[in-house]
Amino acid sequence: MAEHNELGKLGEELAVKFLRKDGYEILETNWVFQKAEIDIIAQKDNVLAVVEVKTRSSIDFGLPQDFVKPKKIQLLVKAVNEFVIQNDLDVEVRFDIISIHKKGNQFIIDHLTDAFFYF
Repeated sequence: MAEHNELGKLGEELAVKFLRKDGYEILETNWVFQKAEIDIIAQKDNVLAVVEVKTRSSIDFGLPQDFVKPKKIQLLVKAVNEFVIQNDLDVEVRFDIISIHKKGNQFIIDHLTDAFFYF
């Protein structure tokens, strides 16, 4: 597996642990609908958090969250709509980004809630 893929997988594992520690129930990881993949679908109370995880080895070229583009947002919205319908959920949907970057031999995790909105 390429090094960037391994870093991405590690980032998603760290994000799941982070969310669980914060009281979220992890419903799905790497959930796919058509061309969209949702990294993590988690729930806390009546909020369904659609979480995009961005992991970088450094922030030399920008913060990880800066790499979530409009096309990705559009795909996430489409996918989560299908997830809610398939599972007959009555929840508030929120889009989050978990930004992870390496600093020395530590990972810095930043959970951005309501990171973007859709229309």
